[in-house]
Amino acid sequence: MTSTAAERPTSGSAIPETMRALRKVSAGPGFTLEHVPVPSIGPNEVLIRVKTVGLCGTDLHIYTWDHWAQRRVKPPLTIGHEFMGEVAAIGNAVKGVQVGDRVSAEGHIACGVCRLCRTGEAHICEHVEIIGVDTDGSFADYIRMPESNVWKLDPSIPDSWAAVFDPLGNAVHTVMAAGVSAKSVVITGVGSIGLMAIPVARAAGASTVFAVDVNPQKLELAKRVGADATFSATQPDLVDDIITRTGGDGVDVLLEMSGSGQAINNGLAMVRNGGVAALLGIPSDEVEINLAERIIFKGLTVLGINGRRMFETWYQTQALVTSGRVDLTPIITHELRFEQFDEAFALMKSGEAAKIVLRVA
Repeated sequence: MTSTAAERPTSGSAIPETMRALRKVSAGPGFTLEHVPVPSIGPNEVLIRVKTVGLCGTDLHIYTWDHWAQRRVKPPLTIGHEFMGEVAAIGNAVKGVQVGDRVSAEGHIACGVCRLCRTGEAHICEHVEIIGVDTDGSFADYIRMPESNVWKLDPSIPDSWAAVFDPLGNAVHTVMAAGVSAKSVVITGVGSIGLMAIPVARAAGASTVFAVDVNPQKLELAKRVGADATFSATQPDLVDDIITRTGGDGVDVLLEMSGSGQAINNGLAMVRNGGVAALLGIPSDEVEINLAERIIFKGLTVLGINGRRMFETWYQTQALVTSGRVDLTPIITHELRFEQFDEAFALMKSGEAAKIVLRVA
């Protein structure tokens, strides 16, 4: 819907007609930085001037154009879903935010009318559109968002931290859904979200936190942010070692963050009978699991974790950060300029980076 000038007050500077946007222009690897029109807004929408964005594993899936991306993404599309910025304009029906507010936003745009939305499960809306995956995303100078998705940021939160509230929210949702208080936890995959899950699990009262990954640098970082012990995913006796360290029972909770089929199988094998497995990692392809041995006979509770609960997780996430219980400084390993996106994705692919943010403005 096109807005009128009265619906688009600005913050003191004129909004340009065009903007930079990082685009998936066609099927195949890579992104292209293009100039495209600035989105117009409707009565209930907000135009946000993007300042800082975070790179995500999903963006890497799309950048490399793997099997998941080929099935899901339909170019041309502006990518990106982790961001923060400043409100540049508001529609004439917007009441909760003002021009100049410092904000982030929930990247899952729910329909609001399906059964799930109407029963408090909007994070798994049947008709959800995810920015940067299903509709134009945040890797641009401006993004249009429904007012209902906009999140006002506490002024104490640094821009780089605010830009990654989306993945931090994934970690918070996974930990809180699994109920880790006074329990032993293993995290398989300590990329950025797995790393974030370590201090979150600590803040939520986990008694012991183990971390498993293939990357020695990530495992060293896992120790720095609070893991009790770390393990190489290629260790031959990995499952037996962790079971031995838990008195022969296995861990109470698995937080699966990698999407690797082998990690999922090993992780399920590490969980004690009657334990909980919370699965967040997205496999690039189908995964084969022995359901009888890994889940059914063990009586496991398996949780599929998608996004963040709207907006319970956002309140929890902001509280954890502003209270000082979660420190993202060690996890955000690189800050680059927007134009350095190819360098940023190369760092992601090499495993050198944990979390990367790009400065847009």
